[in-house]
Amino acid sequence: MALQLVTLKSQRQYLLSPIKNSSLYLHKTNSVYFPSISRLTMAVAVSVPGGSWEERIPPNVLRRKRDSTWRGGFSLGVDLGLSRTGLAISKGFSIRPLTVLELRGQKLELRLLDIAEKQEVDEFIIGLPKSSDGKETTQSNKVRSVAGRFAVRAAESRGWRVFLQDEHGTSSEAMDYILSMALSKSVRQGRIDAYAAMVLERYFSHSGQGIELVLPKQVELQNKLCQGPPKDVDFFPEESAG
Repeated sequence: MALQLVTLKSQRQYLLSPIKNSSLYLHKTNSVYFPSISRLTMAVAVSVPGGSWEERIPPNVLRRKRDSTWRGGFSLGVDLGLSRTGLAISKGFSIRPLTVLELRGQKLELRLLDIAEKQEVDEFIIGLPKSSDGKETTQSNKVRSVAGRFAVRAAESRGWRVFLQDEHGTSSEAMDYILSMALSKSVRQGRIDAYAAMVLERYFSHSGQGIELVLPKQVELQNKLCQGPPKDVDFFPEESAG
């Protein structure tokens, strides 16, 4: 049985309750998920030594905020739907709707990895849907489950990092954006998922606020995340030579 450890900063209390997650979710505000009691100490060590998790495995938005000369890969925004998955790509300067995938399960995961490699992506930003009042729903749990499985596959593949971004309000924002472009109804219906994924990239303007790192429980995969994905010599020739 997995346990959820919640720190209440105001009272410095710790609460434990059962959960069913196969990966660790590290949130920079108040919660950490651990796979088992026997791994409790190890999991704490992952998030504490050398500083907080965002210092050890920071999202791109924080890396660029700290160092304007930092050259990293793209961030791939992912909006998981029941039948369609919208994608957008960005380095934080401009956001480009990429495509809409009508795939599910392993086929979707493999396609995402293929796109990431071709597009020089080094992190995935997956939207976490919530209700109108900002609370998590059944769909939120489904997205967490998919993100947990995908985070393991992404780390195994190239050390790619997977983050969950609070998606509350992004669908309505995406629709407002599309309507402002005066697109026809048929075009709007065909592009809404891609634009919803694009709006997920608001995480750049919020400097990572509301983001969670999906951390596989395997130590070797955690080490791969700390190292980051390998750099392509065609894109970073001077760094590879050094």
